Amino acid sequence: MPARILIVDDHLAARTAVRSLLDWHSFQVCGEASNGKEAVERVIELKPNIVLLDINMPVMNGINAALEIRRLSPATKILFFTIHETPELVASLRPFAHGFVSKSAAGTELIPMVSRLVEISAENRPKRVR
Repeated sequence: MPARILIVDDHLAARTAVRSLLDWHSFQVCGEASNGKEAVERVIELKPNIVLLDINMPVMNGINAALEIRRLSPATKILFFTIHETPELVASLRPFAHGFVSKSAAGTELIPMVSRLVEISAENRPKRVR
């Protein structure tokens, strides 16, 4: 079963571009959300394996959403995908996420990072006994 990915960004153009990139590389996007509150609701509803999560969003920011997602669904992998890329910010996000990709590096870093998280998700799935 392929990994299910939820895209969370308050900009429709960003969500559309990321969805196109993931579709092009045969990843399964199960849904989208435009803020952190919607992200938490979609995680409960859709049970994605991976959440691509922007930081600056209305209603609930990505960091607060990540905390709630980790509490509700500890196996869900969180990948911060944001314009912010200072070393201090990246270091501060490590406890909340399984990865970080700057939007400016999406063309070269997003697919390899998603691929690594897909592998990790597959390793953590319960094995079926036949």
